[in-house]
Amino acid sequence: MATNTAPQFCEGIQYFGTAWENFSKHASRAAIGEGQSAISDPDSHDAAYQTLLMADALRYVTLQVCGSKGSGHPGGFASSAEAYAALVMLGHTNIVTEVGHHAPGFYSAMFLDTSLEEMGIKTVSDMMTRFREKHGLLGHLSGAIPGLLAPAGPLGQGQHFAMAGALLHPGKLFPVTIGDGGMGEPYVLNSMMHFNTAYPKVTNFLPTLIWNGYSQEHHSMVSRFTNEEMIAYWKGHGFKEVVLVNAKDFDDSNQAGEYADSSYFSLKQRLAFAAAVLSGMNKAAKSALGGKLTAFIIKQMKGAGVHTVGAKSHNLYPTDSLDKPHMIEGLKRRALNPEAWAIVRENFMRAGGGPAAKTAVTEHVLELAPLGRMPFNDYAKTEKAVPATAMGAMVAYVGTQDRRFVVTNADGNEASAMKNINDALKIRHPTADPLYNQEPEGQVYEPLNEDACAGLAAGLSLFGSRALWLSYESFAINGWPIVQTVAQAMAELRRKTPSIVTMFTAGALEQGRNGWTHQRPEIENYFAAQMRNGNTYPLFPCDANAIQAAYDYATNSFNKCMVIIASKSPLPVYMSIAEAQHAVEEGAATIYESKSGGKTVVFAVTGDMVLLPVFEAKDQLEAQGCRVRIVAVVNPRRLYRPTDISWDTVAEPDNKFMDDGHFNALFDADVLLAISGGPSAVLEPVLLRTRAARRDTFAWKRGETTASPAEIMAFNGLTAVAMVKRAMAA
Repeated sequence: MATNTAPQFCEGIQYFGTAWENFSKHASRAAIGEGQSAISDPDSHDAAYQTLLMADALRYVTLQVCGSKGSGHPGGFASSAEAYAALVMLGHTNIVTEVGHHAPGFYSAMFLDTSLEEMGIKTVSDMMTRFREKHGLLGHLSGAIPGLLAPAGPLGQGQHFAMAGALLHPGKLFPVTIGDGGMGEPYVLNSMMHFNTAYPKVTNFLPTLIWNGYSQEHHSMVSRFTNEEMIAYWKGHGFKEVVLVNAKDFDDSNQAGEYADSSYFSLKQRLAFAAAVLSGMNKAAKSALGGKLTAFIIKQMKGAGVHTVGAKSHNLYPTDSLDKPHMIEGLKRRALNPEAWAIVRENFMRAGGGPAAKTAVTEHVLELAPLGRMPFNDYAKTEKAVPATAMGAMVAYVGTQDRRFVVTNADGNEASAMKNINDALKIRHPTADPLYNQEPEGQVYEPLNEDACAGLAAGLSLFGSRALWLSYESFAINGWPIVQTVAQAMAELRRKTPSIVTMFTAGALEQGRNGWTHQRPEIENYFAAQMRNGNTYPLFPCDANAIQAAYDYATNSFNKCMVIIASKSPLPVYMSIAEAQHAVEEGAATIYESKSGGKTVVFAVTGDMVLLPVFEAKDQLEAQGCRVRIVAVVNPRRLYRPTDISWDTVAEPDNKFMDDGHFNALFDADVLLAISGGPSAVLEPVLLRTRAARRDTFAWKRGETTASPAEIMAFNGLTAVAMVKRAMAA
């Protein structure tokens, strides 16, 4: 039903209700006063009343928008509505979430505070049209949506964004909503516990558990916890203050079970529950901002206040359209009078100092410390040098110039021949110990958990600061999903932010005695696939000079995902610094070419250690009268054709690709052999474009325990003898 008295933004709302009892007494004017950013008295009746109005407004918009497409996830957010509304009323609007399925609720909040107007979404009708559509409001959260701080898709990621925000912005609260269905996916509490040990003064993030008893399709695994057990669970992970508000304590509708739907309480008890949530959230927020690791828990039935409850409320299907009786009934139960919508919007627009699209910390570029010129060490081509160590010296320099810079590593820098990082920047640890380079204020973050390492580094980069994640290539997959999430988010951002930079060392060819557990370079295929996204760059420096050029290139880039793969062993130097910088920029460069010969054999190589058998093969081929060219493929993304890459769809677009003339000069041959110490996918652009009629690949097959790199290469067929045989047979 429509009404002429409704605010313009309400155009499209299907049902309006009558004013609640005492509406004129408690909602005659917005509880957040003009010129204010939060309510002045969290214990006032007006504040509680308007918090509940806001919660129901969020539920209504969430349900109607999802219903418009018979798609989306209303249930999880519905049980969080009072908690979210309380945060807004208290002025804490830098809110992130671990739950991608809460997206419709977060979009509803951004609609109500006018942030979505920057996308041209001004009315409920506009929102329904754009929901889950291209260039609209995608099904899971994206940082590209005005006002939203971070993406949310895979579970177990949101807390990293909250911790990164807290670290970069002291004095601001960063709440993160966490669903009980995803609490163990993976390491959610574990990562916060380690962060608190390393950064005990940084407590201005507030995990807010939405304990509703259900996951996506069944009861959550913690649904049988008692309240005492749940509080103990959080306290066992270092939380000093745990505030739990249970809807069941206010139930006057005789609901069965441990989880209550507060929307069926009397108005008096609904308001009492809202008041308790508001008061509890205020206590929790003050505790977190006051230096105490704090969690807030709202316990309420999943789907509270929408079309159904429990796991059945999680997802809508085509049968859950707006013309169905259960959807109509759900909307009518939440329908507000036009004056209530006006009050809700007024509070939303004032909370936190204005619409989130204007005030959220991620809506502004964070100023970066100037780095100046990197301190390159130009190794001579006559010597051997350790690539990882060469990069470590530059990392140390970045950290001394930028005190916000954080390096993360689970397995330890010293084990990766990068002790020079620890010497300069120190491992952050509450126990000071010079033997282990430990200091409470260090810049090296070392939880034994790749998810936590990747999460903090990726979160800091997304929120505008420099960071670096170091890992063994074999273990990187444990943390890569959040880097992929952030890489996609950076592609969509409306602002400039430092690229997420990673470096993976101790690759398959170096880890013979550890066996296949440390020999998993298949992740390079993951990186290769992401190249086509438009902003992901796997870099394969061939020596200690090239890795310096690669790190300089990565560190000074924006809105990209930079992945450096290199060894920790002393290896020959093939390029000067100037030549390496050219190779990184252009994509590839010749590092050896015969002066004469007949049949031309070109080796296109990604990697450093794998060049050893390639140079052996070169000697044998030259002895047989062949002309050999060895090309180091350092930045394969540059070697694709522009039409292969979504370069023009991303923030900070990069349309530099090697032209055909330069490409053919490098790779034209009678025989082209594409060589990789890892899998072959990273060499796809070479194989796509080469004019060589005869081409082949040598690449990783699988791991085995061996005594030396040569033996593991032989196990995978990466030998000079095999390369020569293939070249001569072609």
